[in-house]
Amino acid sequence: MPIASIDGIPTRYEILGSGPPLLMFSPGGFNATLETWSSLGAYARTKPLEHLSRSYTCIRFDRRETGQSGGRIERIGWEHYVAQGKGLLDHLKIERAHLMGGCMGCCPVLAFAVAYPETVLSMILYWPVGGAKFRLGNHQRFAEHLAFVHQQGLEKVVALAIESGKAFGADPRVGPWASVIRNDPAFARAYAAHSVERYKLILAGMERQLFDRDTAPGAEPEDMLGLDIPALIIPGQDASHATSAARYLEECLPRGEYWDVAVAGQTEELTNARMMEFLAVTTSRSAPAAAN
Repeated sequence: MPIASIDGIPTRYEILGSGPPLLMFSPGGFNATLETWSSLGAYARTKPLEHLSRSYTCIRFDRRETGQSGGRIERIGWEHYVAQGKGLLDHLKIERAHLMGGCMGCCPVLAFAVAYPETVLSMILYWPVGGAKFRLGNHQRFAEHLAFVHQQGLEKVVALAIESGKAFGADPRVGPWASVIRNDPAFARAYAAHSVERYKLILAGMERQLFDRDTAPGAEPEDMLGLDIPALIIPGQDASHATSAARYLEECLPRGEYWDVAVAGQTEELTNARMMEFLAVTTSRSAPAAAN
């Protein structure tokens, strides 16, 4: 698969299908690889990529710090993930695109729409993360990693990340940069030599910036209330994808369409038909008028 350098960070991506562009921010929390669109939970069951690529140019990628993409030790916020997506569109010379986010991928989609509204044709928000349990679970994950760093040091994090092969979501001790440590020996050496005290400050700020509320994170409500972008909201219903978070987005997005179908009723046929209908309408509305 091709690799693009986005702001100095290697980004692994794949393009499937043809038609209007659809930039897809991967689900999977801290393991948001492009494969999760086909292998993870609800997405494996409903197969959105298989259906959407029949009519759209689907652009999926490994989010930075996951899969085969690179990373950088810095206090990461949603804007960093936005920069990666926007940089990929610029690399591909795409001026406007539909955006789709799954799970935690919904957060950078919202932030992208606020930062670059002129680029976004529409948004599909599939199982947006959020809720009190989601926030608390992520705070606990960061706390466990910080405790391991405090007790064992960064060299032990490197050793464990290489040995276990696990991502941050599966084993909090390995931290958010586990994939980059495994894939890039030079990065691993620099990581191990990083100031522990400085690293702790970066992690504390990152946790607070990403998981600062008991509803859907990603963008401020005042900014979302000012968006004039069509959005389709497909709700989840579990500890990480609270239905209340999806309802919050319905409240905040003026052109948001809440698909009021319980998870049990979100079949492959119905879910993809609803997404295709939404995209067809928003694509036709955004098409330039014919010359007289």
